[in-house]
Amino acid sequence: MDEIDWNDKLIGIKGTRGVGKTTFLLQYAKERYSSTDKQCLYVNMNNFYFQSRGIADFAGEFYRNGGKVLLIDQVFKQPDWSRELRRCYDNYPNLQIVFTGSSVMRLKEENPELNSIVKSYNLRGFSFREFLNLQTGLQLEPYSLEEILNNHEEITNQILSKVSPTKYFLDYLHHGFYPFFLEHRNFSENLLKTMNMMTEVDILLIKQIELKYLTKIKKLFYLLALEGTKAPNISNLAKEINTSRATVMNYIKNLTDARLINLVYPVGQEFPKKPSKVMLQNPNLMYAIYPIQVEQQQLMETFFVNTMQETCVINEGGKQGTYIVNQKHKFKVCDAENNKIRFSNDTIYAKYNTEVGKGNQVPLWLMGFLY
Repeated sequence: MDEIDWNDKLIGIKGTRGVGKTTFLLQYAKERYSSTDKQCLYVNMNNFYFQSRGIADFAGEFYRNGGKVLLIDQVFKQPDWSRELRRCYDNYPNLQIVFTGSSVMRLKEENPELNSIVKSYNLRGFSFREFLNLQTGLQLEPYSLEEILNNHEEITNQILSKVSPTKYFLDYLHHGFYPFFLEHRNFSENLLKTMNMMTEVDILLIKQIELKYLTKIKKLFYLLALEGTKAPNISNLAKEINTSRATVMNYIKNLTDARLINLVYPVGQEFPKKPSKVMLQNPNLMYAIYPIQVEQQQLMETFFVNTMQETCVINEGGKQGTYIVNQKHKFKVCDAENNKIRFSNDTIYAKYNTEVGKGNQVPLWLMGFLY
């Protein structure tokens, strides 16, 4: 909430299903307006009422009755939603609209009518820092990557004086990324349901893919998850799901946009080239898909890429477990209990199974404090 410029007239909040976009809108309304203040209104495009009424028509009536802020949830459920928002922007000069949409949506690239007028933000899942604050009631602050690299020993000592992060770290990897772990329901079942909705609704509906191809996309996702953090064999995957190599790459892009997987490329390369690594988007997904095959090194690398990519550019580093961050820092994710590591001065070692670091050896959990 603090990152957003609330003076803008048209604000889009994107994010993967389950990270709390609806709660975000309702919380904003609750903090800014009283329950009797009719200047602010929340509507959800899931409501059948909007099947016979366009956004612009509805917004006009709200505006004429003194409305100033319209919060629209799941805007993509409305046909021609981008044109409707453009009409609102042009016709109602003092109306602010804040809307939520799927991470699959490309607000500016695919909707040129919004290109110059919408401000887009991404609502992320919980960082380890946010999870820790929720669990302990603390108010631990985030740090930039440079702050962590230059002062990690001092920062670690400050945090350790208040809490032992490693007591919570494995819980975060298992269920801490999505806010619904706070609900008293089976987390894994809830996450599986969310993952299915990502493919069935977010990918198929928004990307306009026919329903008959759903099983191919789901099977591809499962095969990529089982392969672990390595370069995909596109030819083999194409045979497995009985489609072309080009279609496999398109499906991989869709799964990436839905924030189900992450693609890691060598420096200077990007899609549509074949990635050097495919991994699940966050560690929670690993436990949901195939909990008996969660391998520790892959789990920690998945956490590293997930937490770093929100604020940094991350590329593959050439050797196993190594990454290039912001095209200048070479990182190696490694086990602090492994005595066979040969340390090098040009590498930063993000070490798990330890609470503290020294010099160019940084505790991996501290990377969860970047946002």
